Amino acid sequence: MQLPPLNALRAFEATARLMSLSKAGDELHVTHAAISHQLKHLEAWLGRKLLQKSGRGVALTPAGSEYYLAVSGSLAAIAHATGNMRRDHNMRSITVGCIPSIASRWLVPALPSFRESNPDLDVRIVYAKAEERFDHESLDVLITMGEDLSGGRESRLLFSRRNQPVASVHYLSKRNWTVDSVSFAAADLLHDESVDGWKEWFRKTDVKAPEPVRGPIFQDFNMLATAVIAGHGVALCPVEVFRREIDRGDLVVLSDISTAETQGYYLITSSWAKKPVRRFTEWFTKECRSDAADH
Repeated sequence: MQLPPLNALRAFEATARLMSLSKAGDELHVTHAAISHQLKHLEAWLGRKLLQKSGRGVALTPAGSEYYLAVSGSLAAIAHATGNMRRDHNMRSITVGCIPSIASRWLVPALPSFRESNPDLDVRIVYAKAEERFDHESLDVLITMGEDLSGGRESRLLFSRRNQPVASVHYLSKRNWTVDSVSFAAADLLHDESVDGWKEWFRKTDVKAPEPVRGPIFQDFNMLATAVIAGHGVALCPVEVFRREIDRGDLVVLSDISTAETQGYYLITSSWAKKPVRRFTEWFTKECRSDAADH
């Protein structure tokens, strides 16, 4: 690799950016004469004129403009990589924002395994609302509903949000119903935030919806989950998120007809996330998919 002296490159980048030898010297904490010496050394090394006098300052020659684009981009990449490397080395904690439905069912129960395999890292879990967007200044990771298509973001799908009707065995048995004979129109319907979800589901079936659609409405999804598992009625739930409850028999899926098939729960980070953050990302993605192969 034929590389010119790094000090000469730094002097050239600063001078070209600031259009002043004096300002470049102040930034690099060297004298005007030292900057001039480095520039002459670089031009001699390249055999090309990079700068020329312009009034009280300097201007780039055509060759200098071309070279500056390459040098400034390369030095910026080196500075960014170096900053990440230093932060990776010094990073001792990461902050994860997570919506309650995923936190209570997946993140918090699995967290001891991450701490066991990553004893050097502390994880801070904070509450996130479903509509919250990723902010790299306050969060290292955001786990929420919906992906983030903004530049500089990476979104990993954890679960589909496909909703299907579920009920507990206790609820079905006390009503003397079998799964095949459940009458949804007569069921005790449980709602997440509004009755719109059930209205959409009835529109997809040949079952006539009750008029009006009634039943308790839960603003918090974890309250809805507690109610359906306790046997209070039938709820539309994301079956991938609840697959452990379904596998254990706590909940029974009552129909193949579903809603919200195109939506999902995502893990979002910066595209330039540090290595400790990527360790967490890889671990939690694997946790969420660990028993999905059988479904």
